[in-house]
Amino acid sequence: MSLEEPLKFAYWVPNVSGGLVTSDIEQRTDWGYEYNKELAVLAENSGFEYALSQVRYTASYGAAYQHESTGFSLALLLATQRLKVIAAVHPGLWHPGVLAKFIASADVISGGRAAVNVVSGWFKGEFTGLGEPWLEHDERYRRSEEFIRVLRELWTNDHAEFRGDFYRIHDFDIKPKPVAAPHPEIFQGGNSTAARKLAGSVSDWYFSNGKDFDGFSEQVSEVRGYAASHARTVRFGLNGFVIARESESEARAVLQEIVAKANVEAVEGFRSAVAQAGKSTSDSKGMWADSEFEDLVQYNDGFRTKLIGTPEQIADRAIEYKKRGASLLLLGFLHYLEDVEHFGKHVLPVIRAKEQDLARGAATPEPLGV
Repeated sequence: MSLEEPLKFAYWVPNVSGGLVTSDIEQRTDWGYEYNKELAVLAENSGFEYALSQVRYTASYGAAYQHESTGFSLALLLATQRLKVIAAVHPGLWHPGVLAKFIASADVISGGRAAVNVVSGWFKGEFTGLGEPWLEHDERYRRSEEFIRVLRELWTNDHAEFRGDFYRIHDFDIKPKPVAAPHPEIFQGGNSTAARKLAGSVSDWYFSNGKDFDGFSEQVSEVRGYAASHARTVRFGLNGFVIARESESEARAVLQEIVAKANVEAVEGFRSAVAQAGKSTSDSKGMWADSEFEDLVQYNDGFRTKLIGTPEQIADRAIEYKKRGASLLLLGFLHYLEDVEHFGKHVLPVIRAKEQDLARGAATPEPLGV
């Protein structure tokens, strides 16, 4: 991304009970619609451009209750004016033609603000519990590539055609077409080589789990290489959990309390479920392959991004990730209403000021040596 382009911000929609950390610490958040409607309006008025609705189909791992992601996303779109809402979806549990129709309608209704996050699948029990086949790791990503190609074909062509190993479309037309140009944005996560290749070949955005600077840079470099081989570009989002306080020591104390009060049974259950994700890849680069207990308390490794401290410290890290290729930060919070408002008032202005300094520096040529 251009250093002159402002960072974009998204938040994890808490449409799943248990909050964004698997801990018994107080989390003043709620998975219900009324709370989330209030949060969505607050977020778009606090500088957030995107929200990501989570998807969980069966009660598990501290997430006993959940709202389905696509329907919930449409409800949030209807409650807001500018916010783009990304619905997480699973190939294998959705047919791409049915999803394409739903998202096209949501996009038209919302004036071009619907998007999808294609999740290739890590939770075997959700597939087998519904009687669906559980594919080998790389096969799930092959299916996701076809799924995304079908979405794009249906959204952009009147006589859609596709013939693959998983999906076949013949002379199929959906109307109305989405209003987003050229089509609703397609996000995708994952950490494995298969996930990175998928992003390079078909996705608009690549979501990274929480990473330190070097880990994120390595992912960006590799995905960009795959994209270049297809004459494409990909944008990058990075997951992070924000704890902003007046002092670093206060913020660190909150993190320590979250981990100390972790729901061990739920974290270990999640660890057991995701263990196969990293180990099922030939190069052991899959999701959560090197996650420790503390990392899994925030189930997308959000603590690793270290957006924890004062507004100034958080802004400095955000700018460094931007310099390394991040176009969007996907954020989670402990107390959503309070923390999102605080982020908009006290952290985001510092980031914007630092971005202006960065852009001025990028526009100023280096002085010639004598």
